[in-house]
Amino acid sequence: MAQHRVQSGDLQNEVILLSHNRKVSKRMSSIMELKEIFHNADAVCFDVDSTVIREEGIDELAKFCGVGDAVAEMTRRAMGGSVTFKAALTARLGLIRPSYEQVQKLISEHPPQLTPGIRELVSRLHQRGVQVFLISGGFQSIVEHVAGQLHIPTANVFANRLKFYFNGEYAGFDEAQPTAESGGKGQVISYLKEQFQFKKVVMIGDGATDMEACPPADCFIGFGGNVVRKQVKEKAKWYITHFDELLKELEER
Repeated sequence: MAQHRVQSGDLQNEVILLSHNRKVSKRMSSIMELKEIFHNADAVCFDVDSTVIREEGIDELAKFCGVGDAVAEMTRRAMGGSVTFKAALTARLGLIRPSYEQVQKLISEHPPQLTPGIRELVSRLHQRGVQVFLISGGFQSIVEHVAGQLHIPTANVFANRLKFYFNGEYAGFDEAQPTAESGGKGQVISYLKEQFQFKKVVMIGDGATDMEACPPADCFIGFGGNVVRKQVKEKAKWYITHFDELLKELEER
């Protein structure tokens, strides 16, 4: 009887190839599963800074109030994860100390710039009967202005509230808001699922705090159209750089 010898190198290569194919297949199936959730979503939640709008609201406010460089440095340190979100927010706002008048002037003179494609995507989601929410570590007054441009009701906005004294001077921020805490976006999504009995909720954002909100979100879509966060790009199973990619997904079915 003829005997067939298999070279160990060939066998090793075959095992490596099979392992690679399984990984690719698994990744493809997981992306398909996420796309299925997106198509059947009851609600889609968006981060705002560097996702729905092109800039970071707190950095723009800092520039407007004349402390841009100092706050940008504090933001860089905060991104390293050595301090809690609330501690970083407290420190930066303590430096900016924006008055009510300055916040309103910023919105009127330097309104937030919408990311290309977001207006069309939100409109399409609304047409499909999907609830759209904005969940942000930014400021309510600025995020509500963005919501108005996208025809999102203010009741669907979850963000941090600045407090002012009767004369308009800065008096701190509402620390009871879940968005003031690390893990706050996940808390908001849990609340929405419980309150409205949503079965499928999608979270879309550029940052680690957005990715951490899944679960309780059923699907996370990383967004790199304005800024690419290395950690998010590497770990997100579904990563996009333009909202047209999601519009095409909706048009294809």
